Amino acid sequence: MWLIADYAASALFSLKPATATASGGKTLLVPTPFAIKMALLDIAIRLEGRERAAAAWDEWIGAARVALRPPERIVVNNTFIKVLRPRRNPAQPGSQHAGFFQQTIAYREYAQWDDVLGLALGLGESADVERLSRWLFNVNYLGKRGSFVQLQGPPQPVETLPDGYIVVDGDLGTVSLNALLTQLDDVGEGTTFAQVDIYSGRRIQLGKQRVLRHVALPYRLMASSRGYSYYERQEEDS
Repeated sequence: MWLIADYAASALFSLKPATATASGGKTLLVPTPFAIKMALLDIAIRLEGRERAAAAWDEWIGAARVALRPPERIVVNNTFIKVLRPRRNPAQPGSQHAGFFQQTIAYREYAQWDDVLGLALGLGESADVERLSRWLFNVNYLGKRGSFVQLQGPPQPVETLPDGYIVVDGDLGTVSLNALLTQLDDVGEGTTFAQVDIYSGRRIQLGKQRVLRHVALPYRLMASSRGYSYYERQEEDS
């Protein structure tokens, strides 16, 4: 069984690839299964407490399958912004912008969705649909903090996925020439709550507790310039 929820963006979306460095500025076009599950875990802890959320994570959240139906159109804004970074060397006394931070210029990308994002979670027998629906109502951002979204209606349980959904499991199958190949990170098999708990002192390792799954997003680059890239979703029969 799948539980489907549609989200509309109420702000620009941004989420770095899992392999990006701290200074990397490129963004993915859609949220990853890892980001979605972390958002659900955050909401579960806020609503039900740490112990119940931890039990739900170990039983079914971490292992849940994720499928996405990307927005119909996406425009990625390419821009440079001013950011503050800790100084490596002390500033000269009396110099401009003296202090712990220094100003610098960084490249950033922000994506604007021109449609809703369809999100589907594959649930096993141990999953609690009522609890998960309540958590989905409370998710207000996906990706980097500030990538605000709004649920468009009550989540709907279905036995089979509607057309247009892509299961993020690493199985590419037949890839269209119009597809945009990318990698989305997910929770590795057997990853426990203690390993994703930021207060446990444990580190999440890429390739073990955080794995990359290849995905063919059905997008074609329609136009681009120095300041933007415009993508349109291509249907299978187009």
